[in-house]
Amino acid sequence: MATSLQALSAPAAARLRAPLPGLAVCAAAAAVALVAARFVGGISPLLIAIVLGALLANTTSLPAATGPGLAVASRRLLRIGVALLGLQLLVTDVLALGWGVLGLVVAVVAGGIAGTMALGRLLGLDWTQRLLVACGFSICGAAAVAAVDGVVDARKQHVVTAVALVVVFGTAMIPGLPLAASALGLDTTQAGMWAGAAIHEVAQVVAAGEAVDAGNAGALGASALAVAVTVKLARVAMLAPVVAWIGAVSRRRSREQTEMRRPPLVPLFLLGFLGCVALRATGLLPDPALDVARLAQTALLTAAMFALGTAVRIDVLRGVGWRPFALAAASTVWVSAIALTGILLLG
Repeated sequence: MATSLQALSAPAAARLRAPLPGLAVCAAAAAVALVAARFVGGISPLLIAIVLGALLANTTSLPAATGPGLAVASRRLLRIGVALLGLQLLVTDVLALGWGVLGLVVAVVAGGIAGTMALGRLLGLDWTQRLLVACGFSICGAAAVAAVDGVVDARKQHVVTAVALVVVFGTAMIPGLPLAASALGLDTTQAGMWAGAAIHEVAQVVAAGEAVDAGNAGALGASALAVAVTVKLARVAMLAPVVAWIGAVSRRRSREQTEMRRPPLVPLFLLGFLGCVALRATGLLPDPALDVARLAQTALLTAAMFALGTAVRIDVLRGVGWRPFALAAASTVWVSAIALTGILLLG
């Protein structure tokens, strides 16, 4: 009996050990990115991690033993990080924005997705590829890409491309949007709202908000950073209903195309996200616990970004063609235009 139990447990133990080398590499890379971000102001550790992964992938060959761990990090760790993102979302802060700003957020997300999907169709991109770009650029960057991938089962190349485009275009907006806001004569509150409503990643929004405040030192009014982050988290709150809707659409498409795997209607990590939002709303978590959760979420997403970065190969991106890049550029302009128009209408 003992021998048979050992024989049965050996494959299970091997499966548990297989991801360890890759996860160890991801953990080391995440640590490097987190430390580097402290010394390089205005740059997200997520950005550093994905660049580090891409550099390694294009300059050296990672051992085959790291493959299982990289796969776990790029999917499971990423989704756990998305779920923990819900702890950053305080519903009362979002509601305090007022109906006008909440309407602006809905318009940015809905209009951004619809417009990007339409542009992607004109460019000849398939449904899942343009959906990844649309949600990544309209909601919350890489986290939204991961969430959508959880319900549409997109090709890995499309996921990696969408994340890379979020990094490239979102990073370009960190200096670009504050300069544009200054040229348009926006005050710090309006500039903060524009950053929160238009820029892709939460970390990129933080960097842009800090840049606006630095350029308006001593100006009266609310901090651009505080306004930008609150508006951005309102966009993050749209993740749950949008992904649930996409899940329903994907299931209908899978019934029409029998060869497609039926995705879950509500993926587990999305329930985790909603659970974290509800837990934060109770007020039971003390600030130190929230700080630990924020660090854990950042570390998990950073490790996941490194894993995704290792799949960003120049030869693969060349094969992607110009259309996804054109869609990303157009989507950035489109989402920014919707956000700016709404801010000017709100006064």
